[in-house]
Amino acid sequence: MAFAAVFGGLIMLVGGGESLVKGATHLARALGMKPLIIGLTVVAFGTSVPELFVSLTASIQGYPDIMIGNVIGSNIANVGLILGCCALLAPLHLTIQEVWIELLLVTCGSIILMLCSGYGLFPRAAGLLFIITLISYTVFIYLNSLNGNNNQNSGESQIKLMSMPLAITFIAIGLLFLAGGSNLFIKGAVDIARYFGVSELIIGLTLAAIGTSLPELASSIAALRQNESGLLIGNVIGSNMFNLFMVLGLTGMMKPFALSPELLHRDLPTMLIFTLALIPILHRQGGTKRWHGFLFLSAYAVYCYSLL
Repeated sequence: MAFAAVFGGLIMLVGGGESLVKGATHLARALGMKPLIIGLTVVAFGTSVPELFVSLTASIQGYPDIMIGNVIGSNIANVGLILGCCALLAPLHLTIQEVWIELLLVTCGSIILMLCSGYGLFPRAAGLLFIITLISYTVFIYLNSLNGNNNQNSGESQIKLMSMPLAITFIAIGLLFLAGGSNLFIKGAVDIARYFGVSELIIGLTLAAIGTSLPELASSIAALRQNESGLLIGNVIGSNMFNLFMVLGLTGMMKPFALSPELLHRDLPTMLIFTLALIPILHRQGGTKRWHGFLFLSAYAVYCYSLL
């Protein structure tokens, strides 16, 4: 039954990712927004819902290692596994100027989490700070998108608005399948891992992280097929941002949690290094090359091997 749950969850994740990206792309065009902005907001939030659900459930049930491991492991997997796979398949074009705010927020959030790890506790004050930051960012992006809409040609905008109801339907169906598929996958994966006696932190960093990152993988592959590099990279960076500020913010406000010393020595520096590696790639190259994808995948494989 556990293997059946994993297989069924994978099918739902692939279908949900395809539906979400298709709806989000059409919605971006209907609203006159850049696909990058939709990737940083709608798609990133939607594909981070599994991490939120798993983390809140783990925290309520008293498994903080699964919760924090899920968030950190997902952020590492988003760059190392997902962006690595997509960059290996095709070059991705995006400049640092388009995502410098998001990269700065993810970097600052990672540093704050490292400081909390040194203290040994993620307090409610940090959770509140994360939530306020995320709300401020979302309002900023929304206002910018409105200014962009005012510059659009009105006749062209009305034609595009015809597809909005259908686009929203695709997004809703995609989010539903992503949430359900991720939940199904995690239940099966955790049962399998515990059967083999793997620690809860390793479960969070590997199986739970990869499982809840599958929506990002499915959405990114779908974006790659539609030649939406901005949507793809925006989805990865935006998901990492939502994982940190939304998932940890809400979980920390609900219940402060302890942070294992292992995180500060191994996992948090790895997450920060993967994030910082994007800066020179997007700044100097204007996007990723195939060898960047190979480098990310190799580094992620080494990290997983060190865990196991």
